[in-house]
Amino acid sequence: MKENTGNPLQLSSLNHISLVCKSVEESTDFYENILGFVPVRRPGSLKFDGSWLFGHGIGIHLLQSENPESMTKKTVINPKDNHISFQCESMGMVEKNLTEMGIHYVRQRVEEGGIYVDQLFFHDPDGFMIEICNCDDLPVIPLAGEIVRSCSRINLQMIQQQHIQVRVQR
Repeated sequence: MKENTGNPLQLSSLNHISLVCKSVEESTDFYENILGFVPVRRPGSLKFDGSWLFGHGIGIHLLQSENPESMTKKTVINPKDNHISFQCESMGMVEKNLTEMGIHYVRQRVEEGGIYVDQLFFHDPDGFMIEICNCDDLPVIPLAGEIVRSCSRINLQMIQQQHIQVRVQR
């Protein structure tokens, strides 16, 4: 296995993802009204149609396709396909709201060491997959070393305390 060289590019966080859309207006409406993103100002020097949104600590840059008729939309929801995942506070509330909004989704459950993670997968207007999960329940444990991480800073402190207690009990 290749040796881990740490963070040679000195990355600090994920800034944004860019998605090419058939209709920037339709996709902006989806990300704003379904996922709670807020439109933000784009640089005036950009000479193509698009929309920038921000929410949940990440930017979404929507770019108008130059040839929208040629874009094929994925219709089958495959949890193993490319997607972006969002942590939520209540899976029940998300599932209820998706049902009320008429958004088709696929439910999946992952289990690891008695910890269960529920996932809901659905598509945006262009077929890009969205996942909503309670993934924060599952600690992120690096394959090398003993540092335990979590998807959110809230659970990170709790997981670190549990890790310390386990080490003290040894």
